[in-house]
Amino acid sequence: SPTWGMISRLDIFIDRQPNLVMEEEMNTQTRFMLNETDLPKYWYNIQADSPVPPQPVLNPKTFEPVTPDFLSVLFPMDLILQEVTNERYIEIPEEVREIYKLWRPTPLIRARRLERLLGTPAHIYYKHEGVSPAGSHKPNTAVAQAYYNKIAGTRAMTTETGAGQWGSALAMACNFFGMDLEVYMVKVSYNQKPYRRYLMETFGAQVFASPTDMTTCGRSVLAADADSPGSLGIAISEAVEVAVTSGGAKKYGLGSVLNHVLLHQTVIGEEALKQMDMAGEYPDVVIGCVGGGSNFAGIAYPFLRENLRNGSRTRLVAVEPEATPSLTRGVYTFDFGDSAQMAPVVKMHTLGHDFVPAPIHAGGLRYHGMAPSICALYDAGLIDAIAVPQLATFKAAIDFARTEGIVPAPESAHAIRAAIDEALDAKRREEKRVILFNLSGHGNFDMASYQAYLSGKLEDYAYPEEAIQAALETLPKVNLMV
Repeated sequence: SPTWGMISRLDIFIDRQPNLVMEEEMNTQTRFMLNETDLPKYWYNIQADSPVPPQPVLNPKTFEPVTPDFLSVLFPMDLILQEVTNERYIEIPEEVREIYKLWRPTPLIRARRLERLLGTPAHIYYKHEGVSPAGSHKPNTAVAQAYYNKIAGTRAMTTETGAGQWGSALAMACNFFGMDLEVYMVKVSYNQKPYRRYLMETFGAQVFASPTDMTTCGRSVLAADADSPGSLGIAISEAVEVAVTSGGAKKYGLGSVLNHVLLHQTVIGEEALKQMDMAGEYPDVVIGCVGGGSNFAGIAYPFLRENLRNGSRTRLVAVEPEATPSLTRGVYTFDFGDSAQMAPVVKMHTLGHDFVPAPIHAGGLRYHGMAPSICALYDAGLIDAIAVPQLATFKAAIDFARTEGIVPAPESAHAIRAAIDEALDAKRREEKRVILFNLSGHGNFDMASYQAYLSGKLEDYAYPEEAIQAALETLPKVNLMV
């Protein structure tokens, strides 16, 4: 056993080497927490630094560049300006920051128990966005959109939702600002995830299973297929139609894809930069799941800024399901943002706006396209993309839940799958690798999906090439004058 003399000499040694003590503390720390005073004051806009010039957003009827008047039917002017600005930083309104403080800054956590399970030399970190009141990253833009609509005089909003994370977030935000909300929820998720619907209703929203018989779009879909499971494209069409035909009483809120949505999410990456510095490390790879692209952009774009402006070399990996492989197998071209051809036409990697995905359990990733800025950066080779199968994704989710104690949303599990594969690759190569992924939400409302996996009822599904080619035959014919 140690003597007091030995302890005294050890104290002297420690006193003379404070850097070693700090390093040891960081090497054993699990959670890296910022204070409220560290909450970002600005959103970051990738358009200021992207070497790829943005493609125009087109009117779905004329295929000409949209005007502010066209967009103003859907969005308040502040959001339209954020959509087109090249300013690097957009100040976050104080009213929005005050609501952010209910859950932000969110924790950065070192997944030490998962590392031990894998036996990897890699260090795995995750940004835990599931601590928000709605359980995901979506309130980062929902609160902002509700705020800008409120100050513009909007009385009610409409939106779509897949798995329910976005609908829950906007329901909460509209309640905070005293506005009504109509949510068109993809029918398969409406049935798979009833507790998400109950949460939206608790916040005061009306929720409808899409396709409905309440809109022209919904009725046309049901006429062709009375048992249609729905899709995000169809739900978007219904929400857009209701807003457009409301005579200005209602505006539309979008949970992903467009630039103003993605820049609101960059609070995630801005906080993560500070927290990685607290951990004394910098990520070799940053990972996020992608459906429309908002949570991936939220964590990745601030790190991409560091790549572009300061010479960092972090790999940025977007992870999508094999069942909806828009980035990895879609065509990079102009397409409608929705099924009924009412939303603006944008250049993106697309599976075709008529795409109806298989009823996989990652409802938030069942979209035919992708954020235009992500598509442009992927096409330029500045970010990477992979597609992963459903069963391997749920296996990763189970491993994460049993080691880290958090049940992840099925969408977030795609990022976990990729992070585990990176860690195992580092193990094979016998190299240290610092991995950061975005845990975009918890899966506490997704237990039916886990029950289906654990009982052996889930299957892998890769979208067939012939179905992709058939959907692409209806792409709009766009001829821009250069």
